Amino acid sequence: MHATLPFLTQTDFPVLRRGIVDTLQINLGYRCNQSCTHCHVNAGPNRTEEMSSDTIAAVIAFLAASADVRTLDLTGGAPELNPHFRTLVVAARSRGVRVIDRCNLTILEEPGHEDLAEFLAAHGVEVVASLPCYQEDNVDRQRGKGTFDASIRGLQRLNALGYARPGSGLVLNLVYNPQGPSLPPPQQALERDYKQHLAQHFGVAFDQLFTLANMPIQRFGSMLVSKGQFHCYMELLRSAHQPSNLGQVMCRSTLSVDWQGYLFDCDFNQQLGLPLSLGRRTRSHISEIVADSLEDLPIRVADHCFGCTAGQGSSCGGALGSATAPAPSCSN
Repeated sequence: MHATLPFLTQTDFPVLRRGIVDTLQINLGYRCNQSCTHCHVNAGPNRTEEMSSDTIAAVIAFLAASADVRTLDLTGGAPELNPHFRTLVVAARSRGVRVIDRCNLTILEEPGHEDLAEFLAAHGVEVVASLPCYQEDNVDRQRGKGTFDASIRGLQRLNALGYARPGSGLVLNLVYNPQGPSLPPPQQALERDYKQHLAQHFGVAFDQLFTLANMPIQRFGSMLVSKGQFHCYMELLRSAHQPSNLGQVMCRSTLSVDWQGYLFDCDFNQQLGLPLSLGRRTRSHISEIVADSLEDLPIRVADHCFGCTAGQGSSCGGALGSATAPAPSCSN
């Protein structure tokens, strides 16, 4: 995809610089038990890339040497499929680091992972679970037949363990992605709809809903190109840019690490092969740096960055700003 997507050249996206790094986001590998149409990582069951035990050890050493980094955000693929996932979780939690597992929910029923939910609860891992809609047909269309029912069972199981229950300390958040080339609707209103529907029909509770814009890269980018919607979607993102979102974009406080241990400003730059800039180095490894050495470094930007500032804005923690007027879709 790198050679076919035009935003890898010049951009007029505003200049950004890093603040204090407080979050380390680790891609543990591209293997996944699902193949979602919106996946910006192009993950799936046939991918074999995964972080090694040596790189996991380097991540743990980085956490020990970087006092400001208090959050470890684990992603993939399905991060839980990495054989060292639990080792990393235990090591981080023993240091008092907040751990987030970006879970697709269906992994909780995969053979060999039957006790995963109990493990996450026992170690106080925050679960950010992808549920791109509260309607079965929309979820199954985006993620595969039967995915919705398996996801609901996963949520019910997490609730039974105390997740999203008052006083438990176990946090369960959900993630929404649009079905196609459009911006997410206002986050607060959609969260109310999710909570009402899931509670009424399935007895499911959760803490917050995060709305994320689909990034025009990898599998989703390929779909846009094939349908002739790529340029339309890029214009949609650009026209909806809100400068007020720039101060909160995740790349200012998050360091992204790929499955080999190399550093990027964000997960999206990682998938585009745009490494973090450290002087003359073409790329840097997590074993070579500490977090405080990154403050005030320039952030690599390109046209896809408009996906993080369009409308309410979009980050791994959901919308950045207040509700704006609904943006048109490329299918309109």
